[in-house]
Amino acid sequence: MRIARHTIYNLLGLGLPLLLALVSIPALLRLLGDERFGWLTLLWAVVSYIGLLDLGLSRALTQQLARALGDDQRDDQREEAGALLGTAVVVVGALGAVGGALVALLAAGVPVWLPHATEPERLVTALRWMGLALPFTVLTAVLRGALEATHAFGVINLVRLPLGLWTFAGPWLVAAFWGPDLGAIAAALALGRVAGLIAHLVLARRAFSALQGRWRWRAASQAALLKAGGWLTLANVVSPLMGYADRFFIGITLSGAAVAYYVAPQELVTKLWIIPGALTAVLLPAFAAGADLQQAQAWRLFDRSVAWLFLLLWPATSALALFSGELLTFWLGADFAQHAAPLLTLFAAGILVNCLAHVALAWLHGAGHFRAPALLQLAEFPLFLGLLGLLCARWGVLGAAVAWLTRMSVDALCLFVMCRLQRGRWPVRGWAAGGLLGAASFLFAGLEPLGARVLAWCAVLALALAWGWSQRGLLAGQPAASLHGKAA
Repeated sequence: MRIARHTIYNLLGLGLPLLLALVSIPALLRLLGDERFGWLTLLWAVVSYIGLLDLGLSRALTQQLARALGDDQRDDQREEAGALLGTAVVVVGALGAVGGALVALLAAGVPVWLPHATEPERLVTALRWMGLALPFTVLTAVLRGALEATHAFGVINLVRLPLGLWTFAGPWLVAAFWGPDLGAIAAALALGRVAGLIAHLVLARRAFSALQGRWRWRAASQAALLKAGGWLTLANVVSPLMGYADRFFIGITLSGAAVAYYVAPQELVTKLWIIPGALTAVLLPAFAAGADLQQAQAWRLFDRSVAWLFLLLWPATSALALFSGELLTFWLGADFAQHAAPLLTLFAAGILVNCLAHVALAWLHGAGHFRAPALLQLAEFPLFLGLLGLLCARWGVLGAAVAWLTRMSVDALCLFVMCRLQRGRWPVRGWAAGGLLGAASFLFAGLEPLGARVLAWCAVLALALAWGWSQRGLLAGQPAASLHGKAA
């Protein structure tokens, strides 16, 4: 299995639409005006978060289907895979239909809920189109999860890329040639979701050609999928709440300007999530297949993935930290940078830790451990809110950033400890050295003058290369015991 190639496919499928967004968003703002563009961003949010209505079944299906298929295509394995896939399609299709009808019904209340909207009837039409698109969207997510279980990332991204591009190109083309009609834009987005489902159905039928006629609903498969998907849904609901709670808290207790100082650098660093996201989509089915049958191989893949992520992200995040003032001055001006630069340094350190934790979470999910990470998220929520209130009251927006960094660090530590408990031993030497070097590199952020920070960052790059050379066996996938001696 070509992990690197599949990860690159995912990066292209997820990242290229963001490049189009850089061009299309200013044009859409000009064509639609401020208010219509604001409503369009909410439609995009609906399209993005509507996937929660699959109750986590797409990720649960990937894990269970990868384990059911295994390496040998026996009749009993094909029977199990067909039951899992058919059950997921039936359950999610029904949930999507109910959810879509609910959205369409609730759309009628827009004139009451949004009395200041200048075109409420267009918003009603747009939301009804989104309700129509909902079952197609969630079914597409499930079929994509099934394809990921077979490692068909090339064809997945051949479909994902045009769909992602259409998210921005569709509204742009409609606004340019039809006019600033939100209903027409929503219809274009909905038709894109229909086309996406048709494409995924064709690909799934081709990938599971041995299962023709075997897709069927089975109560036992439904129970297993809903149990795993329920824990995933809990995590998927709580995590975004924590992700936005700090912003709302700052806006309520401090000011709108403080929100801007906080959100701009945070949005900048969180774009790096695309890298672990692309990787862990590939790792999940690999871990699911290897968790029982090839445990040593799965753990070598785990170590190798963390090491490569560290090498890719450490130079980038350290550069964001060391040159935070200069970067923000160039982007948003010197006055803004004065307030936001210290926050960017903290966010850069936190995002490095969090990106590495994505691998630990992928292993836990691949091994079927959905409950513990979800409960961890649930436990973190009130603790994070309490810490946020305490530090915000003392240090303002800087305190909120410290609370965010603390949450990211504690979350990563707990996830790696969960993996450690499953593994029973850990190769500590290379991990400890890399962790200490990574932490130390962020301490250079306050160095003056600029030349000193340039030299510090060059030293960071040199240390990254040296650490990578010392871990060359690990990066090539050799057993950890041979790399670090006796594991502890």
